[in-house]
Amino acid sequence: MTYCVAVKLNAGLVFLSDSRTNAGLDNISTFRKMIVYEKPDDRFMVLLSAGNLSISQSVREILQVEHLKEHEHVEALTIWNAKSMFDAARVLGSAIRRVYERDADALKHAEVDFNLSLIFGGQIRGEGMRLFKMYSAGNFVEATDETPYFQIGESKYGKPVLDRVITPETPLAEAAKCALVSMDSTMKSNLSVGLPLDLVVYEADSFKSEKIVCIDHDNPYYKMMHNSWGQKLREVFDSIEDPVWDDAHTETPLKMPATRHAVLKKISTAEEKLI
Repeated sequence: MTYCVAVKLNAGLVFLSDSRTNAGLDNISTFRKMIVYEKPDDRFMVLLSAGNLSISQSVREILQVEHLKEHEHVEALTIWNAKSMFDAARVLGSAIRRVYERDADALKHAEVDFNLSLIFGGQIRGEGMRLFKMYSAGNFVEATDETPYFQIGESKYGKPVLDRVITPETPLAEAAKCALVSMDSTMKSNLSVGLPLDLVVYEADSFKSEKIVCIDHDNPYYKMMHNSWGQKLREVFDSIEDPVWDDAHTETPLKMPATRHAVLKKISTAEEKLI
C-alpha cells in the first residue's frame, strides 16, 4: 500500500509520497511513487501514484511518449506540448486507458483488479496552477478552494489534521509541515506506509522547484517533527479534564443517559401506578 497527498494553495503546491509497496514480517519492498516533469521556464508537473505497482509503472512509461491525436491534421498532444494542465491530464487519462485496453483482460483472468489512482498537478505557462485526482477509468476531478487537497492510498489516518489546518491561504511552509504530520500519523497507524518520503514544494509561477527532498530515518527535521508531534499531542490530551458524572469536580459535567436498569425501573414504577 501507500499514502500520497497533494495540496493546492494560493502560494503554490505541495506534494508528498511514501515509498512502501509491501510490508510483511520478512518482506518489505520500496518503490518511488513520485515523478517530476520539468521544462524550465515553461512547465512544472508532478505525478503521484497508488494502487497496483505494475499498472502505475506502465502508465508512467507510456506517458513519456503518449500522443493524444483527435484530428488527422492537428499536432499530436503530449504532456510536453499541452497548452493547459487540463489537456495534460487528458493525455494522462489516455495513457491509463491504453494500459487498461492492453492488460485488463489478462489481469481479470488472473483475478487481479485494475487498481490505480493518481494525483497529477503543476503549472504550465499561460495559466494558473491546477491539481487533479485521476481514477482507473482515466477520468479525473480537479481541486477547488473548497477541496484544496487530494489523498490516495491509506488516506483515513492523515485526513483529520489536513481538514483542521489546510485552506487556500495556508503558507507553503505550514502546508508542508501539515502534510508531513499527516504522513507521520498514517505511518504510526499503518505498517504498509513507510519511509523514505519524497517531498516537493512548488512556488506559484516559478516553473521550477529547488525544494525537492528525499526524507529518511536520519533526516533531522523529520525526527524533530515526529517526536514533537507525539509529545505535544499527549500534552494537549492530558490538559483536557477527565469526564465526571456529577457537578463536584468540574463546571461541565458529563450528563450520562439513563442506564438500562434505571429505564426498566422507571417503566416498572409507571406500570404499578397504572394498576
